[in-house]
Amino acid sequence: MTKTRLLAALIMAPIAILSVLFVPTPVLAALAALLFLTALWEWLKLAEVDDTLARTILLLCNVAVMAALVWGSRSAQGGSFALLQLVVVVGVAWWLLAMLWMKHYHFASDHDSNARAFKLLAGTLAVVPAWCALGLIHASQPNGHQWLLLALLLVWSADTGAYFAGRHFGGKFFARKLAPRISPNKTIEGLLGGLLLALAVAIAGALLIGARVEQLPAIGVVALATVLFSVVGDLFESLLKRHVGAKDSGDLIPGHGGVLDRVDSVLAALPVFALGKAWLGF
Repeated sequence: MTKTRLLAALIMAPIAILSVLFVPTPVLAALAALLFLTALWEWLKLAEVDDTLARTILLLCNVAVMAALVWGSRSAQGGSFALLQLVVVVGVAWWLLAMLWMKHYHFASDHDSNARAFKLLAGTLAVVPAWCALGLIHASQPNGHQWLLLALLLVWSADTGAYFAGRHFGGKFFARKLAPRISPNKTIEGLLGGLLLALAVAIAGALLIGARVEQLPAIGVVALATVLFSVVGDLFESLLKRHVGAKDSGDLIPGHGGVLDRVDSVLAALPVFALGKAWLGF
């Protein structure tokens, strides 16, 4: 399984990096929509929408929302990002609410229609703003494609740092786990290790992109917030899986589970990075 997981990662990572760096924003947005909608398909399954026709209709509703956002952003001058920016703000607000949801572990954990409705709405609020954020970051000037790659690298490096820090130092300094009911293996030491590695990547990456030294504190703050929210995204998907007793969201990616298992952190991270980048002006 380890070899399979590594091989899949070695294939996926270069494809993702090359796409971000060299594919035009409209094409990248279309590819990202396919990826995120695949993740949403798995999310709907975790929300216990088992009927294929019902899931297809719900997915098409989200496609319509995305199309409406693109259409609504058009103008005689070529386009406006205001609507997409508003959706990104809504996305950040949603992930703040998700923290409260995780605190109340049993909320919407039963299998009735009300619980399903909450999780369906949560899926849209997770996927659509992340897609808008990806487009906004990539289209920003200058060097939007490089900033998007840095945002993704923050999530990947935090995951790597958390793995090694948790493996070597987990439980040695903090007796309490990070979220024992949701993800018993995650430790506070792992979180801190992920934050430190991501911060180093953020500073180095920003300097390579061309950021000024006086911008580094703001970039560091946004990087830390991005990583913290990426952890929320990962934990929230774990909560959904625990509610239905699932180990993975799917089996599409050998050794990695489903698409949602790979992008859950990214869904929460991108809106925060996009909002922080626009707000603090780097």
